[in-house]
Amino acid sequence: MINNTPIRPRETPVQSNEIVIIGGGIAGTSLAYHLTKLGKKDVVILERHALTSGTTWHAAGLIMQTRGTHALTEIAKYNAELYATLEAETGQATGFKQNGTLGVARTKDRLNETARSASVAKSFGLEAHMISPREARELYPAMDESVIEGAVYIPKDGQTNPIDTCMSLAAGAKQRGAKILEKTEVADLWRTQTGAYQLRTSHGVIEAEVLVLACGLWTRDLAAKLDVRVPLYAAEHFYVVTEPMDIVRPSLPVLRDTDGHVYIKEDAGKLLIGAFEPWGKALPMESLPKDSAFIELPEDWEHFELPMTKAIEIVPALQNAGIAKFFNGPESFTPDLLFMIGEVPGMKNLFVSSGYNSEGIEFGAGAGRALAEWIVTGAPQMDVSFIDVARYHPFQINKQYLRDRIPEVLGLHYKMHWPGHQPKTSRGVRKSPLHDRWAKLGASFGEGMGWERPMWFAGEGQPTENVYSYSEPNWFEHTAEECKAARSSAVLFDQSSFGKHLIQGRDACTFLQRLCAGNVDVPVGKLVYTHMLNEKGGIETDITVNRLKEAEFLIISSATVHPRDKAWITRHITDDCNVTLTDVTSAYAVLSLQGPKSRDILAKVTDADLSNETFPFATSKEIDVGYARVIANRLTYIGELGWELHVPSEMAQHVFDVLWGAGKEHGLKPAGYHALEHMRSERAYREYELDLTPVDTLLEAGLGFTIDWNKTGGFIGREATAKQKASMPLRKRLVAFKLKDPSPVLFREELIRRDGKIVGYISSGIKSFTLGSSIGLGYVNRDDGVTKEFVETGRWQIEIAGDLFDADASLQAFFDPAGERLGR
Repeated sequence: MINNTPIRPRETPVQSNEIVIIGGGIAGTSLAYHLTKLGKKDVVILERHALTSGTTWHAAGLIMQTRGTHALTEIAKYNAELYATLEAETGQATGFKQNGTLGVARTKDRLNETARSASVAKSFGLEAHMISPREARELYPAMDESVIEGAVYIPKDGQTNPIDTCMSLAAGAKQRGAKILEKTEVADLWRTQTGAYQLRTSHGVIEAEVLVLACGLWTRDLAAKLDVRVPLYAAEHFYVVTEPMDIVRPSLPVLRDTDGHVYIKEDAGKLLIGAFEPWGKALPMESLPKDSAFIELPEDWEHFELPMTKAIEIVPALQNAGIAKFFNGPESFTPDLLFMIGEVPGMKNLFVSSGYNSEGIEFGAGAGRALAEWIVTGAPQMDVSFIDVARYHPFQINKQYLRDRIPEVLGLHYKMHWPGHQPKTSRGVRKSPLHDRWAKLGASFGEGMGWERPMWFAGEGQPTENVYSYSEPNWFEHTAEECKAARSSAVLFDQSSFGKHLIQGRDACTFLQRLCAGNVDVPVGKLVYTHMLNEKGGIETDITVNRLKEAEFLIISSATVHPRDKAWITRHITDDCNVTLTDVTSAYAVLSLQGPKSRDILAKVTDADLSNETFPFATSKEIDVGYARVIANRLTYIGELGWELHVPSEMAQHVFDVLWGAGKEHGLKPAGYHALEHMRSERAYREYELDLTPVDTLLEAGLGFTIDWNKTGGFIGREATAKQKASMPLRKRLVAFKLKDPSPVLFREELIRRDGKIVGYISSGIKSFTLGSSIGLGYVNRDDGVTKEFVETGRWQIEIAGDLFDADASLQAFFDPAGERLGR
């Protein structure tokens, strides 16, 4: 998401409105409905044809509340809550019915994954019953139970009529003052010197204080008129509708056969069979009819053959069913299979709601509410960081990249959601200067924000393909060896993908002091682990700041949140602030040398004094390594003695070679990001997006020690954080857990129970090869406060796919809690 929008002269408008929404589908009408619910009346929807005529009209209308993560479920579950009462409120029928979802599993792996999702439902009080094949057939008599291993039944799920539901939302918005202008095409749009947006429509120029682009797969091209780049690409989406069938009754649950790539729903006495086939068909926008409503594309029975064959396997009666309709229509998809909402970076009051990946009806209600709250209050009121439009890197709007990625993304809807899964398409975009060296050492690469990163090492000449599993993926044996080497000798990581922003200018220190909760006004060469907070005290960034000079700071971010961090920092640079931000990520390769032998190895290739007295922890110095001059940071993310070396990119191969040569006698090994994740978890180091989000505070996360309460001028979020500190004990707190049984494996989202009661869920978990069993971090919630005594008493259990496992709980890390290994 980038922009370089020119300012254009203001024209005399035919009307001016506070909020203008372009797009009359589910995204636009849901947003208007919720904006008016929050008291906004000057809201206008512009639709170039008729409401729903883009892609909403041909949606399947499935309603599913439970998702694989708590964050997505929080958004999705609202659909049933809203649609159940919408008709009574607006007087407009919706066609909503809660006939339930029956999600079947053909394999034991799928059954395990399904049971994990069912556990998530329990956190929200949603009914989700794991049932046998026989019980599944009782709910769906036409189903062949021999095909499946089991199923989940969610009785409050169901289906709705997409057109009627959209009309009902529009009716609700109109009843509270919103206006809807159909047959109003936006031919051009621009920003004026006042910051307002003007739109040239078929009825004249309309001015908006706040503009929202919610026009489905057309959002990308319309946004481009503002030089805003939105990573969307269209794909064909298929379903067929049978002739009336005797096996169909109105109460049939929606049948989701994800192993078969199909969903089957009742449709007025017929069955609708839709597909998320393993590999979709990308659709260039240029191939769509121009200025057409209610677009239908040609049939493609060859492409639909696999899902239809699978549908017949699960419901044999379909073999002889007549087909009344084959439908093929366009849908828009994103490169990460998550929709996008939020304010466009660098464009105040320009918002996006798009990229629903063929799930607009399912997410439209929750997304509309979340975005309305954002617009009205000026900030998100829930965690939307994972769907924030600011999360994308500029390269991700490349059309060829999207065209190649989107067919795979469509298929991921119904494929197994394996831990550690890596995409196959659009790879090799960004490579470290050391990529070829890692490949020669047997690296298995994964992707993070386009970077090719070593995940694990198989060894020279050995196969590097991933074999996924919820119990023991094939990389475990190799990762275990990497962890062992890190704890006993030394390993070398490539952290070049980490984001690096250079903050410079006369006001750089004052600016960062205001943004950061910690004190960054430190001597040159001091490293500061700190965070930027929102006004509620929620954590927006998790960074390390290196003061290079009096007015020059280097900020290090995780690769996957680098664009969003940049957007957050940039948003706070005002016109009167003498500060510049430069992305220098590509300027430096980063080699992280970690482990008890790291000092011995580094000492062989530098003349710098590496002793604790001269080079203590959290110190940065420029030193010579071989023939190169590098920035050496005494840091660790695994809880060991170590240095992170920022090397000019053109010198990276040389520095690698001299380090690798020096490390041979000390048993130096290459290590990947799986090992990094396992060992940071052992030390209970937090990770953004998992353990830290905008709805978590530093006190709740156990990071209060990073706060400077007394620095001049305070910091954003201080008032809220101080208020929370004054109301101890905390009602929410991050706790470490260690399973007593060495066999089960934690990943994330598993439920935390104390004395049988659900009190939270695992935000990140791993199999600890050092400690011999799984460990994890998770927020525990309790109205009366999560005290040390509360954590250290009671019976703690972790629920994994419906099974309970006893665990120890601690407010400290289970590995080296005092951090003694860092100072060796």
